[in-house]
Amino acid sequence: MAHSQSGKGLAVVTGASTGIGYELAKCAAEDGYDLIIAADEPRVNQAAAHLREIGTSVDAVEADLSTPEGVDRLVERINATGRSVDLLMANAGCGLGKGFLDQDFPKARKVVDTNVTGTIRLIHAVGNRMRSRGEGRILLTGSIAGFMPGSYQAVYNATKAFINSFSFALREELKDSGVTVSCLMPGATETEFFKRAGLMDTSIGQAKKDDAGEVARIGYDAMMDGEGDVVSGWKNKLQAAVANVTPASILAHQHSKMAEPGSGNK
Repeated sequence: MAHSQSGKGLAVVTGASTGIGYELAKCAAEDGYDLIIAADEPRVNQAAAHLREIGTSVDAVEADLSTPEGVDRLVERINATGRSVDLLMANAGCGLGKGFLDQDFPKARKVVDTNVTGTIRLIHAVGNRMRSRGEGRILLTGSIAGFMPGSYQAVYNATKAFINSFSFALREELKDSGVTVSCLMPGATETEFFKRAGLMDTSIGQAKKDDAGEVARIGYDAMMDGEGDVVSGWKNKLQAAVANVTPASILAHQHSKMAEPGSGNK
């Protein structure tokens, strides 16, 4: 594969078959970056075909990033290019609705393995090379869900609390290294997340959501500007500010009204 189409550099985006991940990849392609995109479904190949129309080189990797093998496959593909990663957008994530004890545990574990374990494994591999080189940009997709205990999405919200926290800590560790770390914290966004998580019968599943393209653009620009964190959308900024001064028990109760199964019918 020809990799010299753009002089700009290489961007890696996970969870890039649809939604925010696809839109982040599109931002990078329009900016002239060649791409390696990854997702755990065949649709990543269709996404790559669409992105190639922009005019950069796009390599698609179908890999389950909740597994060590999946992350290793992506890292091997990156290494095979012989190129340095300039932008790493660690966006892969999944959710799960219902009360924790009513969830199928392997599915709950997959949320942790995708959102947390796979994400930090990939960042460890790519981030070390960025630090050695003294340059690179990392964007993690956190969530305003990380600010509040997620009744009926308990595992998901907890993973996003982890990502939000981890990104700030890593940013501080790398502050003099030439590598920047940014965290995009969207609210509910119009993607396939809610359908996949079994949340379509909930209030939040049925509510109007933010546009994935706008959310991605806000996150991409924040990463390119080296900003530490960005909450997309004024309503989400307000929600995040309120969450910071509200007791966790009240936040958990409020969240249950949005995410409890059947709440969309009330």
